[in-house]
Amino acid sequence: MSIEKLKLPKIKDVRGNLTFIQNLDGSFPFSINRIFYMYDIPSGSYRGAHAHKNLEQFIIAISGSFELITEASEGKKSFFLNNPHEGIYVPSMTWQYLQNFSSGAVCLVLASDVYKEDDYIRDYDTFKKLLEDD
Repeated sequence: MSIEKLKLPKIKDVRGNLTFIQNLDGSFPFSINRIFYMYDIPSGSYRGAHAHKNLEQFIIAISGSFELITEASEGKKSFFLNNPHEGIYVPSMTWQYLQNFSSGAVCLVLASDVYKEDDYIRDYDTFKKLLEDD
């Protein structure tokens, strides 16, 4: 599966909207084994700037907005996230970073595995070499 925007269910109600994520029918790209979120990100800061050898992620702007930049075998892509019922699926071997966070932005990340430092590729040149070798 390549990098792509996925819409999540949105149940509208006069009391507000509800969105959920489940994988009972196999429609979500992976089993979720870790959830984390980023918030209170100072203006002008960025997050990420790494790739994962095996980990897959799904990134959602729960509140506010930010930009996700990705690079993989299919090239570079930029996504503007500002909708809590849409997210970006980020497969393994994808360089990524987040920038241009709005005030009060909350970024939710669903991950296919727990944190493992040895799964990270933190050097861009190393990532490019690995990508070329594939």
